[in-house]
Amino acid sequence: MPRPTNKIDLMELSELKFSELINTLENMSTYELNTPFMFPEDFLDKQKANHWKRDKNVRDVIVHLYEWHQLLIKWAKNQKSGINKAFLPEPYNWRNYSGLNEKIWENHQQTTLNESIHAFKESHSQLMGLVEPFSDEELFTKGYLTWTGNSTLASYWISATSSHYDWAIKKNKRHKRELNSSKTKN
Repeated sequence: MPRPTNKIDLMELSELKFSELINTLENMSTYELNTPFMFPEDFLDKQKANHWKRDKNVRDVIVHLYEWHQLLIKWAKNQKSGINKAFLPEPYNWRNYSGLNEKIWENHQQTTLNESIHAFKESHSQLMGLVEPFSDEELFTKGYLTWTGNSTLASYWISATSSHYDWAIKKNKRHKRELNSSKTKN
């Protein structure tokens, strides 16, 4: 499905990727869900994105999604209430947000996989309800909402939902392949 250009497509793609991610998780064994990631060092050395080394298991990926949902939920609710706060909490900005991702990781080391999945499902539902009142114009017109700056509100929603879900799907599938590959080698 191409990048959404209206609210219906945005919501459909979000739900499609959400379902695909949940299906991916449901089709993983208990062993796959709970075994730490074992990506090969040569693979990790080639990756530019920090998340390949940051996330150690499926739970880390799911809590990452949950926390980015929370950022969007808080930001949108603040803006709708007339509270003008930046999307990223201080001291983070778009140049140093990897530090925020590290903090998210640190804050959730005691969170269980089941807790993370439950929270993720709830926050996805909250996001879908929160986007409902916005019009296509509010979501997709640059500058229509002053608080989105040079971007659109839809770009934030897509990043926090369908694009992020796609990232998680790929990462979890890679984990599953690595585990299956290591089983066949042994």
